[in-house]
Amino acid sequence: MAEPQARSPSAELSLSPLFWTRRASLKVRILVVNIVALALLAGSLFYLDSYRKQLLDERSKLARSEAQIMAEALYSVSRERRDSLILQLGKEQRLRIRFYDRKGKLVGDSFELARKAGEEPAFTLIDPATEPWYQELARTLDRGMDALLGAPPLPSYYEPHETDARAWPELLGARATGLTQVVQRYAPDRTPVITAAAPVGQRGALLLTTRNAVDITERVRGARQTLAIIIGVTLLISIQLSLFLARTIVQPLRMLVRAAVRVRLGRDREVEVPRLPERRDEIGMLARAISDMTAALRQRMDSVESFAADVAHEIKNPLASLRSALESLGQVDDPALRQQLAGIAVHDLQRIDRLVTEIADASRIDAELSRATFEPVNLALLVANLIGAREERQENEGRTIRLLQSGWESPVAMGVPVRLERVIENLLDNAVSFSSPSGTITVEIAADENWVRAVVCDEGPGIPEGERENIFARFHSVRPEAESFGNHSGLGLAIARTIAEAHDGTLRAEDRPDGLPGACLVLELPRTEVA
Repeated sequence: MAEPQARSPSAELSLSPLFWTRRASLKVRILVVNIVALALLAGSLFYLDSYRKQLLDERSKLARSEAQIMAEALYSVSRERRDSLILQLGKEQRLRIRFYDRKGKLVGDSFELARKAGEEPAFTLIDPATEPWYQELARTLDRGMDALLGAPPLPSYYEPHETDARAWPELLGARATGLTQVVQRYAPDRTPVITAAAPVGQRGALLLTTRNAVDITERVRGARQTLAIIIGVTLLISIQLSLFLARTIVQPLRMLVRAAVRVRLGRDREVEVPRLPERRDEIGMLARAISDMTAALRQRMDSVESFAADVAHEIKNPLASLRSALESLGQVDDPALRQQLAGIAVHDLQRIDRLVTEIADASRIDAELSRATFEPVNLALLVANLIGAREERQENEGRTIRLLQSGWESPVAMGVPVRLERVIENLLDNAVSFSSPSGTITVEIAADENWVRAVVCDEGPGIPEGERENIFARFHSVRPEAESFGNHSGLGLAIARTIAEAHDGTLRAEDRPDGLPGACLVLELPRTEVA
C-alpha cells in the first residue's frame, strides 16, 4: 500500500526536492564530503613537501658535482689564470667561490674579484627588514609547514668574521676525509644556501662554493600558492556542501523536532508531522516513522477516550437499575415484589461484575501481548481441546459443534496459546448465542502456504453486510430476542479482534459459503513451519 502523501503547507514551502538526496544515504554523503576535502588537503601538503625535498636534493647533488669539477679545473692552473677562472665561473654559475691554500688561508674570492673588476657580486642575500609584509607571512607559512610535516631544522647562514678555512666546518670535514662535503643552511630571508667544500688535488688546497638557491624558494612558494588556491577552492566547496548538508539534514530534523514538541505539548490536536515522501534516505524513513507513530498515538488516545466514555455509559445503566431496585426495596411490603426487586439487584450486580471483568481484560490485552513470548500453536489441536472441554461443561446448550480440517499444510501459527483460546471461546460463544437449540455449529480449520484459518459458522439469522464491521466495536451488542438482557458485555468480539491483530492476523465476518442462513467468523493467522 502506498504511503499517504499528506504534508503540512509549511513543509511544502520550506523544503523543495533535491536532485540527489532521494537516493544516496546519509552515511555515504557524509563520508564522501569529508574524505574528499581531507584527501585534497593532505595530498597537496605531502606533494609539496616531497617536491621541496626533491629540489633541494637535486641542488645538493649539483653543488657536489660543481665543486668537484671546479676543484679539478683549478688544480694545476697559475694564480692569474685561477683568479680569472674563479671570477668567470662565479659569474656564470651565480656562485660565490672561495679558494684556500694548504694552510687554510683565503687566497681567492669571486665576490672580491668582482668588486675589484667593478662588477656586482653573483648574488646578494636579502635583508628581511627591507621586504613587504607578505614576504614575512610567507616565511611564517614556511616555518609552519616545516613543523607540520616534521622537516629537519636547518642551521642559519651567516658570514663568519674569520676568513680562514677554520670558520667553515665543511672545509674541515673535506680536509679530514678527502671527500666533498655539502651543507644546507637558511639565509636570513629563509631561502636555502648550499655550500660545497672539496679538496683540490694533493696539495691540501680547498675549494668552497656557496649558492643562494632563491629559485627553489620561489618554486616552492609558487607551489604553495597553488596549494592555497586548492585549499581555498576546497574550503569553498566544503562550505557549500556543509550548507547543502544543513539543508538536507538539519532543516528537516528541526521540522520534525518542532512537530514532535507540538504533539507532546498537545497544543495543536491536528499537528501534521511532515512525511517527506520525496526523501528515500534515513531522514525520510525517520519522518515517516514519526508520522506513523504520531498517528498511532492519536488513534490510541482517541480509542482510550472513546473506551472511557463507553465504559462510563455501560456501567451507568446497571448502576441506575441497581439503585432503583434498592431504593424501591424499602418502600415495598409485598414479599413477591421484594423478591423480584432483589433478583433485579442481583442481576445488575452480575452485569457490573461481568462488565468490570471484561473491561479489565480488554484494557490489558495489548500490554500483555507486547511482553509475551510467542510459541508454535497447532490451531486444530487447540480447537479440538476447547470443543471437548465445552461439551464436558455443557456450555453448548444442546448445540452440536463439528470440527473439520482441510488443506495439506500443518495448521501451526506463532502465538500465545491462552489468548488464542480466548479468541476461539468468544467465537464459539457468539455462534452458540445465535444458533437454535438444536442447531449445528461448524468449525473448519484450513492451512495453506502462508495462512492458518479457523472459520466458525452458525445457523443464525446472519449479519447484514453494513453491520459486519460494527460487530467488532466495543460495547456493540445485538443479541437474539430469546437471550436474557445483560448476559453479554459487547466486548467479546472486540477483544477477539484485538488479540488476532496482535498476532499479525485478522478477524472478519462473512456469509456462509453454502448459501444457508447464518454467519461465519474467519480468523486468519500467519502460518509458521515447525522445526
